[in-house]
Amino acid sequence: MIKIFIILFFFLSLAQTSASTKDKIIQNLKDTNNLTFNFEQNVNGKTQNGNCILSFPQKIFCKYNLENNKILVANGKSIVIKTSNSYYLYPLKRTPLNLILDKNFLVNKIRNLNERKIDNKFVNFRFFENDFEINIFFDLDNYNLIGWQTTDIYQNLSITFLSSVKKNQKFENDLFSLPKQN
Repeated sequence: MIKIFIILFFFLSLAQTSASTKDKIIQNLKDTNNLTFNFEQNVNGKTQNGNCILSFPQKIFCKYNLENNKILVANGKSIVIKTSNSYYLYPLKRTPLNLILDKNFLVNKIRNLNERKIDNKFVNFRFFENDFEINIFFDLDNYNLIGWQTTDIYQNLSITFLSSVKKNQKFENDLFSLPKQN
């Protein structure tokens, strides 16, 4: 009986250690409620940076390191980009962020995609959805989301790199209240 238990334990631990990278990324996503991170974003050759709090499902607050006090806020339905002298309000569903901020959508999408390992450091998944081309990137060491690249319906290329990523931090939920227009 002990022999059977040892053999069974050996096979179960072997099965867990041989879980695919894709399975580990999916499990990490499932275990993630929110991420805080610094970012560098390049949109059509123009680089900006700052920090964000992303909360699943479909909420994000980003403060840019710019003199014009730019912020980006999505509350699950709408997205606002506000500066000291401009205010843009969009339906979230018309942006690629709608998909990137939807953890369940990403998990289901990743299950059906082939992974591409890059330099034994990153894992990339690429898909097309609602006229958007989206590449998402994960760290091969800790399976955290570390960036995305999107091409929107106007063929604008946006590349976002994440750094200093922390998972499941505490923060105030009112961050995701859309700011008022000036």
